[in-house]
Amino acid sequence: MIFASSAFLRYIILTMNKAGTPSPFAFLPITLLLLVLGWGGLLVLISSTQPTLFPRWWFFFLVVVAFTGLGLPVASFVNYRFPSDPPARATVIVRQGLWLGVYASSLAWLQYGQVLTPALMLVLGVAFFAIEWFLRLRERSRWQHISDEDI
Repeated sequence: MIFASSAFLRYIILTMNKAGTPSPFAFLPITLLLLVLGWGGLLVLISSTQPTLFPRWWFFFLVVVAFTGLGLPVASFVNYRFPSDPPARATVIVRQGLWLGVYASSLAWLQYGQVLTPALMLVLGVAFFAIEWFLRLRERSRWQHISDEDI
């Protein structure tokens, strides 16, 4: 397991752009895994279970997994195409992809309770965006650039 994770980290490091952001292709294996597990699990869950308590929580979990699989390549491409200072590392990109999964699951939960409105969708989306913006702002304030002469 340690060998597999270190090989994956080496692969991510080798596929970085000059700013230090990993390539979108570095996230292809985990994206495919999340998509297959999430959407496949949702297909099995919806087609073969009754909507009782345990399958309902599995539904929300699988929605997070499925939409994280959709959001991960988008977050990776946006960060690769528009590099920031400090560069977005793999953990930041995974966190940003996970926000889409949590957002979709929150919307599904609110729709289940029949309280979801377009205004609430917008407020929730802006709130998640603001949380990520503040997290990146904190990372930016703590980041120190190391020049090539200091290495």
